[in-house]
Amino acid sequence: MQNQYPLWKYILIVVVLIAGAIYALPNLYGDDPAVQISPRHALADNAIKEKVENGLKEVMLKPKLVSLEQGKVLVRFDNQKQQLDAQKKLTKLMGDGFIIALNLAPATPDWLKSLNALPMYLGLDLRGGVHFLLQVDMKSAISQSLGRYVGDFKTFLRSKKIRYRSVLIQNESIEILLSKKVNPDEALEYLQQEYSELKFAVRQQNKTNAIFANLTPVTIKSEQKSAIEQNIITLKNRVNELGVAEPIVQRQGSDNIVVQLPGVQDTAKAKQILGATATLEFRLTHGSYTDWSAASDSGRVPVNARLFKQRSGDPVLLKRQVIVTGDQIKNAAAGFDGESGTPAVFVDLDGKGAKRMQKITAANLKKQMSVVFIENRTTTKYVGDKPIKTTKKVSEVINIATIQDVLSHRFQITGLDVMEARDLALLLRAGALKAPVEIVEERTVGPSLGQDNINQGIMSVQIGMALVFIFMLVYYRLFGLFANIALVTNIALIVALLSLIQATLTLPGIAGIVLTVGMAVDANVLIFERIKEELRNGMSHQAAIKSGYEKAFTTIADANITTLIAAVVLFSFGTGPIKGFAITLSLGIITSMFTAIMGTRAIANLVYGGKNIKKISI
Repeated sequence: MQNQYPLWKYILIVVVLIAGAIYALPNLYGDDPAVQISPRHALADNAIKEKVENGLKEVMLKPKLVSLEQGKVLVRFDNQKQQLDAQKKLTKLMGDGFIIALNLAPATPDWLKSLNALPMYLGLDLRGGVHFLLQVDMKSAISQSLGRYVGDFKTFLRSKKIRYRSVLIQNESIEILLSKKVNPDEALEYLQQEYSELKFAVRQQNKTNAIFANLTPVTIKSEQKSAIEQNIITLKNRVNELGVAEPIVQRQGSDNIVVQLPGVQDTAKAKQILGATATLEFRLTHGSYTDWSAASDSGRVPVNARLFKQRSGDPVLLKRQVIVTGDQIKNAAAGFDGESGTPAVFVDLDGKGAKRMQKITAANLKKQMSVVFIENRTTTKYVGDKPIKTTKKVSEVINIATIQDVLSHRFQITGLDVMEARDLALLLRAGALKAPVEIVEERTVGPSLGQDNINQGIMSVQIGMALVFIFMLVYYRLFGLFANIALVTNIALIVALLSLIQATLTLPGIAGIVLTVGMAVDANVLIFERIKEELRNGMSHQAAIKSGYEKAFTTIADANITTLIAAVVLFSFGTGPIKGFAITLSLGIITSMFTAIMGTRAIANLVYGGKNIKKISI
C-alpha cells in the first residue's frame, strides 16, 4: 500500500513535537522585574532576607516573591515601577556593603526548570540590557610601565657595579640618584645601550648627579595601545566567565571601551566583575605592627614604603617594590587549603613571575609578604530622586603571611571567604587588566523599548505568515493547509531549539526566522508543483504523491545545504547580530527540512495514504 509511514516514523514525529512544545513553552511565561541584593564580601542569609522584607513593608511595597538564590536575595515585582521604587529604598537601607542591582528574572515554572527547559536569551535590542562605557586609566598604564622599570634598573645597575642612592618615580619620570663617586656619563652610556626605548638625561639634583628616564612618545603610544587591546581581551574573557550570551565588547575612541550585555538589566555580578581592576600586587611588609600604627597615626610614611589598609581597617606598611603583579598570573582556581580547610585561591605564575617570586622569597624567608587587591568601587547615593554615582579606587590588603618556603610557579592565597575566593579566581583566570578601568557611563535599555522591538518583530512574522497562509490555502487547497500546519510547527521548533541551546535572539535573528518561513514554503511549493505535474502526466494520485516527495527531495536538499554552508560561514566570521542571524537561519534550515518534507508527508499519508482515491485537493 502506497504512502504509508512505518509506525516508528509517526512515533518519532510525535516525540519531536512534544519535546518542541515543552522547550518552547518557557518563552510564553516572560520575566519578572526584580531587584538583586548582593553582599560585597559574603553570602546573603535569612537575616538579610528578613531585613529586605521589613524594609519593603515600611514603604508599603508588596513584592511578588522574595527568595534566596545562590547567595543573593532576589525580590520579584509585578511591574517596573515597583522595581525602581524598591531599588531606591533598598539602596538607602542596605548601605555601601551591598550591591543593589536591577534584574529580569525568568518566570518559568519549577516543573519546566526541572526538565532544563529555559527561555531563550533575547538580545539588547529585544529584551533590553545594560550598556557600559568604560574609560581606561592611561596615566595608570604609563605609571605601571614606569614601575616595572624601577626594579629592572636596580638589578641592572648592580650587575654593572654602579652604585646608586635611590631609584624612584617622580612626575612621570624615573629618577636614578647616583652615588657621588659614580661617573654619570658612564652610567648613562650603559643605560642607553640596554634601554633604547627610553630617553635619558643627566641633571643635578640637590648637588648630586641624577639620571632621569622618560618613555619616548612612540613607547607611550605603544603602551596605551597595548592597554586598550589587553583590556578588551580581558573584558571579553570576563564576560564569557559570567555566561552572558552574545556580548559586545569593542573599542570606542582613544581610551574608551563599550560593553553591552544583552538580556540583563545591570546585574550585580556584571558590575562587580567588569568594574573591578582585578589588579593584584604582591609586596613585602615593612617594619613591625608598631611601625604600622605609628605611621598611620602620624601620617609620616618611610620613603621606601607605602601605607595600606587591611580588610579589618588596620594599617600596614608595605615596601614600594612590587614582587609580582596580576598580569604575570597564568591561571587561578578557587579551592580550600589542605591544612586549615579555609577558602583559598591557587595561583600559577608565568616563567618571568615565577623566577622573580623564587628570587625574592628565597632572600626573605621567615619575613612577611602581603597580597594587595585593587579595584574601582562605584557607590550610588540618592539626593532626592536623583542618583549620584561616585567611584573611588580601593586598595585592600587581603592577606599577610610569613614566607615559610621558597615560592615559585604555584602557590596559594588565603584570607578570603568562599565567594571572594571564587570571584578572585574568576578575575585572575580571565586575565588581569593592563590598566584600571572606570565605568563612566551606564545606560539601561529598558524592557519597554525592547518590547516595542519584539512587538514589531512578531508583527513582521505574523504578517508574513498570514500572507503565506492565504496564498497556500487558495493555490494548493488542502495540501496548502498541510504546509501551513508544518509552517507553524517549524516556528515552534526553531524557538524550542533556540531555548535548548540557550542562543540569543536579536532583530537580525527574527529576520532569519522570516527568511526561514519563506524557505520552508518554497520546499512545499516544489513538492506540490511536482505532484501536480505528475498528475498532468496521467500518473495515479497515490503514485503522484509519492513521486512528488521523492523527486523534489534532491532539489530541496541541494538548495538548503548551500544556504546552510553560507550560514555557517556567517557564524564563523561574523560577530554579534550577524551570528544571531546565522544561528536562526541554520536552525530554520534544519527544522524546515524536517517539517516541510517529513511533516507534511506524514499528514498527507494520514489523509490519503493506503486509500483508493479518485481526487486530491491540490
